Amino acid sequence: MVKNSCIFMFILLVTMGCTSNANTSVREQNGYEINADQENPHKNASSEEISENPDSETTERNNQQKELEDLAIEVNGQVYNESSQFSEYVTGVKTRLNTEEKVIALTLDACGGENGSGYDEELIAFLTENNIKADLFINSRWIDEQYETFVELAANPLFTIQNHGTEHKPLSVTPRSAWGISSTSSQEEIVEEIMENQIKILEITGEIPQYFRSGTAFYDDTAIQIAEDLGVQVVNFDVIGDGGATFTKEEITQEMLKANPGSIVILHMNQPQSETAEGVKEAVLALLEQGFSFVHLSEYDLE
Repeated sequence: MVKNSCIFMFILLVTMGCTSNANTSVREQNGYEINADQENPHKNASSEEISENPDSETTERNNQQKELEDLAIEVNGQVYNESSQFSEYVTGVKTRLNTEEKVIALTLDACGGENGSGYDEELIAFLTENNIKADLFINSRWIDEQYETFVELAANPLFTIQNHGTEHKPLSVTPRSAWGISSTSSQEEIVEEIMENQIKILEITGEIPQYFRSGTAFYDDTAIQIAEDLGVQVVNFDVIGDGGATFTKEEITQEMLKANPGSIVILHMNQPQSETAEGVKEAVLALLEQGFSFVHLSEYDLE
């Protein structure tokens, strides 16, 4: 649990990390080719197949998409209790790995939108060169603006692709706001915010994300139940690593070194002008020296 003293830093996270301004290749993944030379079929256009897959894999992916669409319809038809909580730490939100081993999960948000669609190549290059695993929480709008980069990241086995929403909204069944950002306002909007990007990621990568983090990381308790019924775990963090890409190198290093066994760290990969890469480099090397290793969320149960 993040202490109360971190609330101000969390404000920076949601207001700066997702709003500050900010290679073409062919990779194989799961037996099919992803061609980054192609024009992005998801930007200002309806979704289409993006690779020349064997018929069996195309059929499998289409079947998976149909299952997700049917699940969305089913969940929209369910009746849920009224919400009684709204915060980043409502019941059901996961913030840690359930382990005492010296492992840490790095989670990198890419928020998208007018001022949140940059790409921190230096950060990703460091993680790749040092064989550091990370889970990337990607917003639909970021995919649209960084399509070729997204395809390359999805093909990198060090990274998993997770769901950071369609419009980067807090999740609530009634109108609310978090840090000045309006939430969804109905059960149907929650389903749409999760599932539109869930299906987009499936179409591009052939994989269905296991985890979801909303814009601002705020939810009501009904939204958590809806997300679980849609097949995703809601994941936040217990370490705010870069304060929404506003921290200095020294502050980032200081915060990341507060990580404990099982910590989940939030960082941002969409603000290349920030000092995130430099701070992460120093912190990761120090944590490795302390005997920590970096893992994917899926390697442990979450709590």
